[in-house]
Amino acid sequence: MIPATTFAGRKVAVFGLGRSGRAAYAALLAGGAIAATWDDGEKARNAFVEGGGALTNLEDADWSEFAALVLAPGVPLTHPEPHWTVERARAAGVPVIGDVELFAREREARCPTAPFVAITGTNGKSTTTALLAHILHSAGRDVDMGGNIGVPILELAPPAENRVHVIELSSYQIDLMPTLRPTIGALLNISPDHIDRHGTFERYADIKERVVAGAEVALVGIDDAVTAAVANRYAGERQPRCLPVATEGHAETGVACTGTTIALRSTIDSEPEPLGDVAGIPTLRGRHNLQNAAFAAAAAHQIGLDRGAIQRGLETFPGLRHRMENVGHLGRALFVNDSKATNADSADKALSSFDGDIYWIAGGRQKEGGIEPLRPWFSRIAKAYLVGECADAFAATLSGAVAHEVCGTLDRAIEAAARDVARSDAAQPVVLLSPACASFDQFPSFEVRGDAFYAAVARLPDIALNTRAPA
Repeated sequence: MIPATTFAGRKVAVFGLGRSGRAAYAALLAGGAIAATWDDGEKARNAFVEGGGALTNLEDADWSEFAALVLAPGVPLTHPEPHWTVERARAAGVPVIGDVELFAREREARCPTAPFVAITGTNGKSTTTALLAHILHSAGRDVDMGGNIGVPILELAPPAENRVHVIELSSYQIDLMPTLRPTIGALLNISPDHIDRHGTFERYADIKERVVAGAEVALVGIDDAVTAAVANRYAGERQPRCLPVATEGHAETGVACTGTTIALRSTIDSEPEPLGDVAGIPTLRGRHNLQNAAFAAAAAHQIGLDRGAIQRGLETFPGLRHRMENVGHLGRALFVNDSKATNADSADKALSSFDGDIYWIAGGRQKEGGIEPLRPWFSRIAKAYLVGECADAFAATLSGAVAHEVCGTLDRAIEAAARDVARSDAAQPVVLLSPACASFDQFPSFEVRGDAFYAAVARLPDIALNTRAPA
């Protein structure tokens, strides 16, 4: 745990009793603060009390007493409208922050030079975070990983000179982190997402950019126009010192990829310095994973690892659950869990990773634009199996272009796909769960959806399951 000593002796409101909210409450108490905690949900409140927590009804509180409101990232800050606690805080002049800001303030107070890598992007941030942490750990470094992936940030070990914090940040978290100043900030890509929570795409993009704006070293992807413009704004700046990261085309300086090789060109006149190669690594299949690997290799190099250590980390990466997770084989057929693909842009990365004969399971709660952007990959799909709320809408898009079956539920889709893939004569057909949708119509999260896929595949006769990556 990281005690939040920067609020010692002061009263802080904490709203939201999910895991990050409970961690913030514990960290504030451990740091000497007085935490007033609440949640709109009776079930969450009861569980908190049963776990030994003390509640304070914030609706009846005197907000002038609070030094800050620590808001859970899932609670609306601005859109579709501010949560009532946000309105109370603003009316009283109380700053609204998140648990990630408590970490930032504690790092500044305790050890401001402690290595801190902040990673964001619309897609790929979880894989990049897990991959970088794995590379560092395999090289013998003391590394703690958390934030939007796995462990809440305040449950990690405290900042220290010899400890690297590798933190995934969502746009919700960044919006609650006004003093975000990482050692290395990584901005992978930006495409439309979470507009319902940020109002406009421009505001969403501005929030994402904050990860690199205050960094000492900014790693910025230039494969899409939005992040390429960010890199151009910081070109030549002393801080952040910007290193463009390209997997398509090249940059005069920075990190670029030729085939599967990742290399760094420090100056225009220097020769590229190889950092690693992802050829033949099954957990880093596809162009999108080349980008993830390029960012991880670049960050590891900035921290001080050599090419050999980086390559060993790449080659031993076990992959990430729910992100192009190789579940197992049924004969020649590969089953892949890409439940984390909650939008079309993310599913695009999965579909482009296979040359063809894809038996695609898609559907759920539809995002804006549906699957029309995926039309360039329709020729690679042998058949689609549609589930959830948007099954009929997806069927209309696929009509005349892709054979498809409306299955309704994930279990029925897996049964149908397993039946059909057994008839394929391809060298390695693939049953791919890459929904291009949110899970909330049938599952509480993409993790639960992915686990349901794994469990259903595990029940298939004669399936050869792979060992799962750590949760």
